Amino acid sequence: MNITRSFNRRFVQLLAAVLTNQELLNLTSGRLYKGSAKNLCAPGLNCYSCPAATLSCPLGALQAAGGTAGYGFSFYVGGFLLLLGVLWGRLACGFLCPFGLLQDLLSKLPMQKKKLFPPLRYVKYLLLVVFVLLLPVVLLMVNGVGAPAFCEYICPAGTLEAAVPLLLTHVEYRQAIGGLFVLKSVILVAVLVGCLFISRFFCKMLCPLGAIYGLLNRVSICRLHLDEKSCVSCGACRKVCPMDIDPVAQLHSPECILCGQCVEACPQKALHLGIKAPAAKTAADTH
Repeated sequence: MNITRSFNRRFVQLLAAVLTNQELLNLTSGRLYKGSAKNLCAPGLNCYSCPAATLSCPLGALQAAGGTAGYGFSFYVGGFLLLLGVLWGRLACGFLCPFGLLQDLLSKLPMQKKKLFPPLRYVKYLLLVVFVLLLPVVLLMVNGVGAPAFCEYICPAGTLEAAVPLLLTHVEYRQAIGGLFVLKSVILVAVLVGCLFISRFFCKMLCPLGAIYGLLNRVSICRLHLDEKSCVSCGACRKVCPMDIDPVAQLHSPECILCGQCVEACPQKALHLGIKAPAAKTAADTH
């Protein structure tokens, strides 16, 4: 494996986490940043209510629009996600998501890794449709007040990044802890434990944002390219894939997070991550 490239991806992940969470000192006070930058969305999952967050979460913004009077759709957020998806598909999951970075670090712990039962990959699409798109509208119709259902009832990133820091810094919040926080804490613990045994467990099974980006993998400008003439079907790329897919057989799979680990592992350099495929190799190049 190319150690330099692995280090570069980790550096990009750390940089993205810092840039989307510039108000780190707020973690000690529990104060939320509400400046103009909060009108913009981060490319990855990053809770709006995290004291350190500088940008908004696109999932939260999408739900907030659906839960407002008039049953609106945020064309800004929808256009933002569509643009990023068309430009680079699910690359944001592999390089720019703070919660993705956490999962990568947890996967480094020496636990025997398992593969997710394949049908469970479709759960994230169910969560996208029900909790992100439908429930905010339904709750608005029934109660007159919408709610970001995925954020409120499920999102483990929000529990870790927002609920925990706010509870540590606000006595009044600790006094109001109820069943919902217990439920979300159980979900968070289950996800973190899942990540120890299944690489990118949350990305594979539960992330609606990954579901949106993944649907655009096939049409994205930045994508994985395969030189079929160079490929010897050795399986090296399949063995290192954190998403448990075969990059050769599933070149533009919606599960691919475009992390580039398969590119690094390929002994024949038959895989390439970029806007366009490199020029085909000649006989002279192989000697």
